[in-house]
Amino acid sequence: MADPMHAPTRLYLIRHGEVEERYHKIFGGRIDMNLSVLGQEQAAALASYLQTVPFDAIYCSPMRRVQQTLQKLVEYQAPAPTVLHELREVDFGVWTGLAWEEIQARFGVSAFEWLRELETGSIAEAEPADRFRDRIQAALRPILSEGPGRSVAVVCHGGVIRMILAILLELPLRTMAGFDFEYASVSVVDWLPGKVEVQLLNFTPWRDRR
Repeated sequence: MADPMHAPTRLYLIRHGEVEERYHKIFGGRIDMNLSVLGQEQAAALASYLQTVPFDAIYCSPMRRVQQTLQKLVEYQAPAPTVLHELREVDFGVWTGLAWEEIQARFGVSAFEWLRELETGSIAEAEPADRFRDRIQAALRPILSEGPGRSVAVVCHGGVIRMILAILLELPLRTMAGFDFEYASVSVVDWLPGKVEVQLLNFTPWRDRR
């Protein structure tokens, strides 16, 4: 029989739904945008998929796109979400509001290199990567202290999910460029001190409903 005191904390890392169209392929970061109509539908499908998961706690970013994604989820879930300001998206500095093509034109850098550029401090006025890591580590402390055998939802942003995984897996942030985290996706990680296992990555329940 498994020892419940040594059961992992199961983290459900949930990205918000699709944002309004004018922010597609834009470095949004700290822009407090709304979900699109499709994003609302994605959030509903995601909530329906997760309704059978008995979350012991839900933590979330304060940003509007996350709060709108949560509205559907809390219809099925009992624990009231705890807002952690540390879970807000990274600040892209002078890249904020620019389209992917504009990044190449203005700075001679591919937008797909954003994690490397952030980690090396190459984006002017952006949140330093070490400060970003520190605040996500601060957010993880109460989340991981929920206790063994508990299921915890973390509803946040693509950049934040990448940093969470970089911290838990003890990897450089830039290596997370090899993983995609789509809108309204869920990734599942089991955590124990000294042991981390990724159980599910970038699952999008809404795809089968379109």
